[in-house]
Amino acid sequence: MRPVANAKHPRRRRFVIMAAMSESPSFKPLKDIGILPINETSEIRFYVDAYKGYTYGSIRTFLKREKYSGPTKAGITLNAKALEPLITALENLPQTPPDQPDVEIARIPKKPGLDIVARVTVYKDSSGVDIREWIDDGVYQGWSKKGVRVPYAELGKTIAYLRELRAALAGMAQAPDKPPGAPTA
Repeated sequence: MRPVANAKHPRRRRFVIMAAMSESPSFKPLKDIGILPINETSEIRFYVDAYKGYTYGSIRTFLKREKYSGPTKAGITLNAKALEPLITALENLPQTPPDQPDVEIARIPKKPGLDIVARVTVYKDSSGVDIREWIDDGVYQGWSKKGVRVPYAELGKTIAYLRELRAALAGMAQAPDKPPGAPTA
């Protein structure tokens, strides 16, 4: 599917690209883990994916609308190594959100110049856990658009889904000579 620019509705191009991504042979969800409904038109999905021969866990916002239903750019990917400290940090949170806003609870190195940061945030009088990439590559330092915000009330389900992601990734581990998700002969 080829993206089409629309001068009247420039944001439509992004949705066409996301629809093409979901139909692309290189974008291949392997296992659905769970869904957190956010409102009537959006949800956060937890699933295992393979891309370019590597298997990872994905947390992504999906839309359910009349004109478009499917993945959005809002999401983050995690390998098995990054899941463990994230799960531990979330398990250590209290049942009720902390009183102070924007509390960083974990900073997990993803690769040089890129960390995954989990923090408790307050947005529109609602507490949530924001899991987002932080870039520090010498040219730019700050938040990337890659990430999700999970309602604090759904913390228990989020931890359960992350544990399932961890187990699914461990079960899909393969020999080093053949990356997970690589085509078979």
